[in-house]
Amino acid sequence: MNRTNLTAIITTLVLIAGTFLIAPRLVASHRAETAILPAPSAVPLTTAATADQTAVFAGGCFWGIEAVFEHLKGVKSATSGYAGGTTASPSYDDVSSGRTGHAEAVQVVYDPALISYETLLHVFFSVAHDPTQLNRQGPDVGTQYRSAIFYDDDAQRASAEDYIKELTKAKAFDRPIVTEVARLQAFYPAEEYHQNYMARHPNSMYIVINDAPKVEHLRRQFPALYTESPRD
Repeated sequence: MNRTNLTAIITTLVLIAGTFLIAPRLVASHRAETAILPAPSAVPLTTAATADQTAVFAGGCFWGIEAVFEHLKGVKSATSGYAGGTTASPSYDDVSSGRTGHAEAVQVVYDPALISYETLLHVFFSVAHDPTQLNRQGPDVGTQYRSAIFYDDDAQRASAEDYIKELTKAKAFDRPIVTEVARLQAFYPAEEYHQNYMARHPNSMYIVINDAPKVEHLRRQFPALYTESPRD
């Protein structure tokens, strides 16, 4: 379903209900809201790196994923876009059809002197999305909303796969993790109106219900990493 139509439906339902008490429970409903996931045990990949690094994550609507990473100290930028498919330079409508193979994804540029790839993984699995939902995330359904990590090199791949194994062994979730780990072939930035969507539309009912709680959980669970001002 197109998110514009979905937003209108959600708005109507919320106005009828007259309450937002349900909102915080839509995030992290796969485990207790107060549960803290174990951090990756791997030694941070980028300890000695000096140049900015990039990471690409997918997990439902890119508005919320982008918003979470924009509020992390050490992140230079977070860009909504498309990855994992075969269509070159796809549009939002192309990806929404579910026929391109692409997922809505976010490219994160970060300073490895301030934040590690492993910390990004920790945040991704903890508050950014539910890694146990297959080909969907919350109200959004389709392969374009799948959980995925697109790695640049074998070191990123190993860190992602090892962390998934650790979470599985620790029984961190009550359902299997379905996150895809795949090499990044290309990342295509989404249309300008998708960028910084939460910051531009904080009162959108879709944002209020689905994405604002993720940022609030980030603030609560990772206070040392959280920054109030989102990155551009």
